[in-house]
Amino acid sequence: MDPSRALRNETGCPDIRNEKRVDGTIVALGGGGFSMAEDGSSVIDDRLLKMAEQARVNRRKRAPRPDVGTESPNAVSDLRVCFVPTASGDDPAYIQRFEDAFAERVETHVLSLFGQAGQEYSDPSMLLDMDLVYVGGGSTVNLLALWRRHGVDDALRQAAAGGVILAGISAGANCWFDASSTDSFGQLAPLNDGLGFISGSACPHFHGEADRAETFHDWIGSGELPGPGLAIDDGAAVVFDRAGAASVMVEEPEAWAFVVSDQVPVRPVTRCADRVWGRAEP
Repeated sequence: MDPSRALRNETGCPDIRNEKRVDGTIVALGGGGFSMAEDGSSVIDDRLLKMAEQARVNRRKRAPRPDVGTESPNAVSDLRVCFVPTASGDDPAYIQRFEDAFAERVETHVLSLFGQAGQEYSDPSMLLDMDLVYVGGGSTVNLLALWRRHGVDDALRQAAAGGVILAGISAGANCWFDASSTDSFGQLAPLNDGLGFISGSACPHFHGEADRAETFHDWIGSGELPGPGLAIDDGAAVVFDRAGAASVMVEEPEAWAFVVSDQVPVRPVTRCADRVWGRAEP
């Protein structure tokens, strides 16, 4: 493994004061993962599967595992991972990218609200029987509107309370917060809408896309977006457990997460005690 792609997980994040309002674990990726890797590989995704395996152990202690459908024929694990591509309009290429990255490793599922391109409509209650729910990128605005209409927001809340890991990239990270920076309207704009599972505002692709850093700082400072502001680079992810922000995971050397406040300049999350994981970690 290329040492530069090892996963660094720095634990203890007292700087991040965003309050988590639901039970369970939520992981917000600013960018990266299989969505942005040329070959679909990602050490953050590898770690998500490890987290989901532990969550499954905990869930099985409480209740038997129901049957939710056909398993991936080549999967080496019965871990259940559900991709939610709503923000991309159930883009078939995005779904295939997910399958290419995960199908030989776990039992894959797709929550489809469009019922097109070979995907049947999915009842959102299926999310309660997963080990990991992975929300893809795209339009945050469209995602939120459709989820509420179909009851996905309620299903996600129940899934998290039941021990299912919730993760998402870009729009799939924005959705967990009260508000966010989004390009859902073409140009970057403040969006005072979100599921509110985590307080404050999120900004993905913080140093990866033009104007993200400047506009997010301005919107937090002016009050157009509520604080605390949490900005996350491509190749970085913030893990929220039951107690709040637990760690920052990075798979690129320069990636990190940043606290944005109307009181002080943008500052990086304090680097705390860390561990580095490779793909072969037991």
